[in-house]
Amino acid sequence: MDTAEIKDMVRARYGGIAAGTLTDDTGPVGSCCAQANAPEQDRKALEMGYSPEELAAIPDGANLGLGCGNPQAIAAMRPGEIVVDLGSGAGFDCLLAAKQVGLAGRVIGVDMTHEMLAKARANAKALGAENVEFRLGDIEHLPIADNTADVILSNCVINLVPDKAQVFREAFRVLKPGGRLAISDVVNTMPLPADLAADKALVCGCVAGAAPSLEVEAWLAEAGFTAIRVNVRAESRDLVATWAPGRGIEDYVAAATIEAIKPGAEAAACCGLAKASSCCG
Repeated sequence: MDTAEIKDMVRARYGGIAAGTLTDDTGPVGSCCAQANAPEQDRKALEMGYSPEELAAIPDGANLGLGCGNPQAIAAMRPGEIVVDLGSGAGFDCLLAAKQVGLAGRVIGVDMTHEMLAKARANAKALGAENVEFRLGDIEHLPIADNTADVILSNCVINLVPDKAQVFREAFRVLKPGGRLAISDVVNTMPLPADLAADKALVCGCVAGAAPSLEVEAWLAEAGFTAIRVNVRAESRDLVATWAPGRGIEDYVAAATIEAIKPGAEAAACCGLAKASSCCG
């Protein structure tokens, strides 16, 4: 598939999830981007590390169970900070971040599907979250000015993008000096067999588009980031297996947390990045 075909397929998949019109023709219903009922969505979120209190704090419909981890747990967000969420979906992580940064802060969600944006804006309105906004755009070309964000979040979205290096270049551009990445995503741990690599549905299933952690580290370094950490979560094996039952994908991909800092204002960056032992001692 070429880049345009992949993007069109992903856009259709996630638009269908947001609109509630998803069918088996648009991908494997057991994948990480599956349509699920509310109890199943909450169960997935709890497995990914969100707390019952966090789930209770957001409107019904904000959590679609589409992630592969909890970037909030590594973001160390503080009141007054500006946060950007790449692939913000129905607004789940944005609305949680809004509570952490407070009215003195701001959260910007970016998504490429009109249906997700409509859902996210409705959820923000229901919560009365005045410090959140959602913008239409591709995460390879963010509709955000240079040096805007203190923190960039993303949850299981970058693996869906063909040009991942460009995503990290854009993240670097948008972050302030000393700003930090806090990302949950999927990485490739072993080369995919030909049948899995050629399966179009597994692109939307957060499998076929995953890159090896060493490539992710190289792209981040080339973009200019420092204090790079890609932590592969071995305990995600059981969760990954549910995305395509019986296909053995858990032998080839795993969830991971990705952290990095844009150089500058080093002292502030070290204090802000959770567990950044490489610069904080």
